[in-house]
Parts: sequence; structure tokens; C-alpha cells
Amino acid sequence: MELTIDLNADMGEGFGRWEMGDDEALLDIVTSANIACGMHAGDWDTMARTMCLATKRGVGIGAHPGFADLQGFGRRRIDMSPDSAASLVAYQVGAARGIARCCGTDIRHVKLHGALANMAADDESLARTCFEAALKAAPDAIIMVIAATAQARAVEAIGCAAAFEIFADRAYAEDGSLMDRRLPGAVIDDADAAAERVLEMLRKGAIITVK
Repeated sequence: MELTIDLNADMGEGFGRWEMGDDEALLDIVTSANIACGMHAGDWDTMARTMCLATKRGVGIGAHPGFADLQGFGRRRIDMSPDSAASLVAYQVGAARGIARCCGTDIRHVKLHGALANMAADDESLARTCFEAALKAAPDAIIMVIAATAQARAVEAIGCAAAFEIFADRAYAEDGSLMDRRLPGAVIDDADAAAERVLEMLRKGAIITVK
């Protein structure tokens, strides 16, 4: 059986005149993109520009909801009630769908961002809350989850369409969670090493962890 890879990246993370990353160049490489929804990064103009470019290149687009934390880029944990977490996700997914429709398309998937994603990877109840809210806003969306975490258990319990993500440029701890970016070796900068690591995980059907 032929194995294919959906090469995915985060995009649309600029804000106003400030730009982050070369989204146009990335869109020639990736097959799907997670578009920031204005809370941890991005704004309505950046969302529209990135989504329209992705659509023209045939790249699948997804909503990338995170905490309302521009200064911390959504990487700081914020405790909130389940109802508030659900509203936070639904708000961003709804905005993403609205912009996508203006570009003549719709979002294909939803992927949680940053600290919200990390918290949901540890807390199945939070993951279900976020995913169910996303599906109410976008019933046909694929939920992209971090493999081998509470996120994966949540989508299995919900029974929704899901994609299981592995990171090319991040190292995994022994429990299957992503290593803290501040730790040595947590971020893999060598492109060849990252590519070979992904291929090895796919061949083995397992996540490679750091002992």
C-alpha cells in the first residue's frame, strides 16, 4: 500500500504591518495549512490573504484556534471554564469559516494551537469540549490531533473524522508529549534529520521518544 503524507504548517501569524514567516513560499511546499484566527496571532486581513493564497495553490486550509494571548503567542496556559473554552474555540472556527467562504472555499480541518493544544493533550475532558465546540461551528471539519495523547482519545470517543499529527521539528518525551521548547534538543533545526525522523516514525508506526 502506498503511503502518503499531508505536509502541514502553521500560517497567517502576522499582525497588521508585522509579518511572521514566508507564507507564500511555504504554500509551494505544504499540502495543508493551519491559519491563525486572530487570538494568539493573525488578524482578519492576514487570514483572508493567507486563505485566498492557499486556495489558489490547492492547499487545504484549517482553523488554528488558540488562547487570546498575542503577547505570549498563545503559548501561556490560561485556566478557563469549559463553557468559556468552548466559546473561545467556536468563535475562532466561525470566524475562519466566514473568511474562507469569502475566498470561495471552506475550512477542511481544525487544529488547536499552542498552550491550548498542550492542555488538551493532557486533559481529555478539555479536548472533548474544544472539539465538540469546533464541530458545532464546522460539522464537516476534520479534527487534527496530537497522536498518542488525550486529544486522540477524545476524537475516538466523539467518533468524528480525525487526522493524527506527528511533528517533524519537535522532539517527544517518553510519555508521548512534546518536549518543552526550552529544553536542549526539543526543537530540531536540521531539515534532513527532521525528514528522516518523520519517515522512520511512519515506517515503524510509532512515535520516537527521547529517553
